[in-house]
Amino acid sequence: MSEPSKPLIIVEDLAKTFTLHNAGGTVIPVFEHLFLEASPGECVVLSGDSGVGKSTLMRSLFGNYVPTRGSVRVLHKGAYVDITGASPQVILDIRRRTLGYVSQFLRVIPRIPTLRLVMEPLLENGVSIEEAEARARALLSDLRLPERLWTLPPSTFSGGEQQRVNIARSFIRRYPVLLLDEPTASLDAENRAIVVQLIRDALSEGAAMIGIFHDEDVRDAVATRLFPVLAYKVAA
Repeated sequence: MSEPSKPLIIVEDLAKTFTLHNAGGTVIPVFEHLFLEASPGECVVLSGDSGVGKSTLMRSLFGNYVPTRGSVRVLHKGAYVDITGASPQVILDIRRRTLGYVSQFLRVIPRIPTLRLVMEPLLENGVSIEEAEARARALLSDLRLPERLWTLPPSTFSGGEQQRVNIARSFIRRYPVLLLDEPTASLDAENRAIVVQLIRDALSEGAAMIGIFHDEDVRDAVATRLFPVLAYKVAA
């Protein structure tokens, strides 16, 4: 019998509050005592109504928010690293090699052509220019982004076009752990189906994913289990 796979991300006793310093130091609790794991091949979908803390949790997992308490351990280069206490340099390395994030919004340096933007995650990890360009072209074609746009910066693209560039940048490198924050929000049905297939392919290759999906059809197509964030909600 083969040995069970290790979780690729382990969240233990996580809590997050916000302090409103311009409102007399009012403390806004979000969640507490939150435990979550994701193993290879799992897509754990955060469930619950707006306001329960799904986006706050995602940003805490990525290291954009510092939790009030607890740990977020990512399996990075063969060892678990707690990003809640890691240095900025270590967090950048984890994001470059291990932990990807697909948001609803494309945030990139202006004036860089789309093709180059999509190639960047591979170039940062030592892939040759020739291979990176070939893979970027193939992925942009799969996502049905017109080739006439590849030499242009995406700042003037439509929301759906920008989202496809965003998805291409995130999926061109096979991150072991991928956080998905409404990746199909701006896409039509055909492009949503393409992204669903990209997610399924990455899961079959052993990625672990944690996501937010308001589109129930997409959620049902990719989720291996639901995680009710409301169960860890703190009463304000």
